[in-house]
Amino acid sequence: MEVVVDTESGVSPWRQVRDQLARLIGSGALPTGTRLPTVRQLARDLGLSPGTIARTYRELEQAGLVHTGRARGTVVAEAVSLDPAAALRDLARDYADAARTLGADVDAAAAAVRDAYRD
Repeated sequence: MEVVVDTESGVSPWRQVRDQLARLIGSGALPTGTRLPTVRQLARDLGLSPGTIARTYRELEQAGLVHTGRARGTVVAEAVSLDPAAALRDLARDYADAARTLGADVDAAAAAVRDAYRD
């Protein structure tokens, strides 16, 4: 499992981790029953606070992607297909937030997306 946090992206770390884990689960790269690292372990691995990872796991649990139990830890729930349109909206929202933080207007942000598709 590879999760990377970009502290300069303008997107909150918990959201970056949540989105990456959700994509890994939705794609099957993290199959049903896979045990995720403990909150403390993942926080240590990513250089984040345990509270950040706890929030990430809560968000994933609310979305039905994982289950958390005292004895079993946090495990991937039964296969749930992600709604591609909803995932795209979430990514677009994160990108728009980051672009606004950089001071980019909608035209500059859209041009950057078009350029990225060409690359």
